[in-house]
Amino acid sequence: MCEVPRVRVGIMSEPAIDFVLNNDYRQGSSVYNGAQHAKCVNGKVEWNGELYDSICFEPLDEASDSFTLVDVTIGVSFHWRRKENQTFRGALHIIVEDDKLTAVNILSVEEYLLSVISSEMSAKASLELLKAHAVISRSWLLAQINKDASALKECCENLNNADKAACDTPELLIKWWDRDDHTNFDVCADDHCQRYQGITRASTEAVREAIKATWGQVLMHGGHLCDARFSKSCGGVFEEFENCWEPQHHDYLVARRDSEDEMDFPDLTREDNAAEWILSAPKAHCNTHDKEILSQVLNDYDQETTDFYRWSVEYSGEQIADLIKRRTGDDYGRIRDLQPVARGTSGRLYKLKVVGEKLTRTIGKELTIRYALSESALYSSAFVVEKHDIDADGYPAKFVLRGAGWGHGVGLCQIGAAVMGAKGYDYQQILLHYFIGATIDKQY
Repeated sequence: MCEVPRVRVGIMSEPAIDFVLNNDYRQGSSVYNGAQHAKCVNGKVEWNGELYDSICFEPLDEASDSFTLVDVTIGVSFHWRRKENQTFRGALHIIVEDDKLTAVNILSVEEYLLSVISSEMSAKASLELLKAHAVISRSWLLAQINKDASALKECCENLNNADKAACDTPELLIKWWDRDDHTNFDVCADDHCQRYQGITRASTEAVREAIKATWGQVLMHGGHLCDARFSKSCGGVFEEFENCWEPQHHDYLVARRDSEDEMDFPDLTREDNAAEWILSAPKAHCNTHDKEILSQVLNDYDQETTDFYRWSVEYSGEQIADLIKRRTGDDYGRIRDLQPVARGTSGRLYKLKVVGEKLTRTIGKELTIRYALSESALYSSAFVVEKHDIDADGYPAKFVLRGAGWGHGVGLCQIGAAVMGAKGYDYQQILLHYFIGATIDKQY
């Protein structure tokens, strides 16, 4: 068997970082503990009166030693953004990026997963749900670490300009975010990758049991690790990978209904079907208001979100014009219309035409749309647009967005999986419901 791999996790990036070595840590040939302060000075790390290109603190006992980072921002770009102190096992590496310091935690994959499972969900979730999440989080992480960047570049270069990640013309903006944005560490600690909040989120014996029971297990398809994505609520039907990230199709990430009747769903790429689906509340695993089940998936700050399967937001004409200008950096003037251009298999928009007084432009993919139409991020891009009180020049006084789901909708639906666990499905059944035709193999 292979050894357990290690992962480098980017935790925070600030001009200065305050941290506490809770036990003895080795730096160079010396040992330190207690409160510490580092700041970026002329592209260097200034710490303890000296300048370094980077600096690393190694625990003397990795199983028990820990460090605390002060004022870590969580929920970056999301509606529940806040700061908190977080404590971690493993090594602390401080590097310089873009005239800021970045704190990187280096530890084993399995130790990392103990935190991810408790950070992404409640540590009190059912054992089968915890097992399922352990396998997908491990699979996603190892797939990202092993991803062939040159193959991805070749894939993108062979595409039409309209489908590239950085297509930016006066008529069209197509952009997406993925972990490939990180070059000096493997993954970040926030929702952009997987939530990782160290030992700050209290783990439980059930989490430890889930990690132990699935130790080294990963999802595979066609001899390759699955890029195992997950989100809070698919809204009833799964989205396909290529509609959210790079235009690469994965046969195990395809449209299915989130219910026992997996093939019973309409073609939600059609506007009429999508509107009917979004404006109703069809039966699905993730269509639940069961507080006990939801508490398994939603941490304290997530439980501030009460409407997720179906939701709505309203903006006045002035509000939406100002919002889009600030969030995109483009001045559209008054907004005449938000026109659906292309929807994915879950009804999520991945191209939306913004028709303004001064500018008309099509934007995508789904997260670009979500960022443009919210102070943080819309719950999802699966929405229909209602226009009210249209004036003589064709400009609405109010826009209402009525939407479905929470997150990108690709892969495992966390709330749907929690419902499946409550119904008695085991973790293998849960995983193979969301990852079509995959297998569960032991890698180490």
